[in-house]
Amino acid sequence: MSNLQAQVTSTDRAFHVEGYEKIEYDLIYVDGVFAVDNTELADSYRPYGRALMVIDETVLSLYGDAIRTYFDHHGLDLTVVPVQIRETAKSLETFETIVGEFDAFGLVRTEPVLVVGGGLTTDVAGYACASYRRNTPYIRIPTTLIGLIDASVSIKVAVNYGKHKNRLGAYHASQKVLLDFSFLATLPEDQVRNGMAELIKISVVGNSEIFDMLDEHGPDLLRTRFGHLDGSAELRAVGDRLTYAAIATMLDLEAPNLHEIDLDRVIAFGHTWSPTLELTPPAPFFHGHAINIDMALSTTLAEQRGHLTVADRDRVLGVMSRLGLALDSEFLTAELLAEATGSILKTRDGLLRAAIPDPIGSCRFLNDVTTDELADALQMHKKLVEEFDRAGDGVDMFTGAHD
Repeated sequence: MSNLQAQVTSTDRAFHVEGYEKIEYDLIYVDGVFAVDNTELADSYRPYGRALMVIDETVLSLYGDAIRTYFDHHGLDLTVVPVQIRETAKSLETFETIVGEFDAFGLVRTEPVLVVGGGLTTDVAGYACASYRRNTPYIRIPTTLIGLIDASVSIKVAVNYGKHKNRLGAYHASQKVLLDFSFLATLPEDQVRNGMAELIKISVVGNSEIFDMLDEHGPDLLRTRFGHLDGSAELRAVGDRLTYAAIATMLDLEAPNLHEIDLDRVIAFGHTWSPTLELTPPAPFFHGHAINIDMALSTTLAEQRGHLTVADRDRVLGVMSRLGLALDSEFLTAELLAEATGSILKTRDGLLRAAIPDPIGSCRFLNDVTTDELADALQMHKKLVEEFDRAGDGVDMFTGAHD
């Protein structure tokens, strides 16, 4: 949440307003957020005696009984708004549906909405909160890996507009984020893989120790849902250390720049060409696969530029490949890269600001990459990834694969 303090100075010909926004929110670890003896969530809604919950339909089917038991136990009336937000439904239409539920419920100005689900759910519902009465508070309970270590760490909320990724959005901090990693036990493997791409992002340009853990334990963490599904105590401890370090690194990188005033953003690794790539196929890429293709090409480009050794380039691509993440796609063409470059230059104020590793664990920004250099790097990259598993294809790359 945030508040603003401002002052006005005046002359006979002008007024000058200067304000500073204070942003504060907590990310709190909770073991069993819907266990009846855990009051962290209930305490937030006790003053209102009720709660409006926007929740992913799949999460509701898995945890609905426990959630209703929790709120009944604490004497709180619960109104449930189930949503099913695929990438294609991350839209203004879904946003309007959620806002309509706010109206029907009769939200009080200071009453926080409870948002439960993955990054798509928290993005759209969070944007609805940012827009409703211009500033409705909310509490996030992320239930996917990408939500736990990435989407709910920042204060960005958004919807897509046409084929434009996150074109409409806001900076709107939640009151708090409740981090319960036990949700990973029921998360499908494709969604865990999706989130692990964000761990690749954070580690390759921000924290080499995380990358070392992914290199050593990545496939086992994927298979056991970070130790929460038939994993050993030792592996669970590795998963806990890794995810804690990832959140801490994200916050170190994001907190000084929550409103993205500085457009040289380390965590934009993998987000230079992927915003255009992600929505290009008939069924969009999973976000993790789209950014991983971008990161893989950026890694090849880093080696071409002399910022990464061949051994480290192949180490990065190898970790990605062993996790089943895509290194390349038929949709990644020189023409798409040119289009995506033109689009991201508008977002980044005329500079490319392409993040690359220099070396693993550190970041450099490139502003002078020409379309010809990109085309040459892409040609080399496509030949290079043919030597990796599945010739660079990812496992379960597209969001519509199981619909």
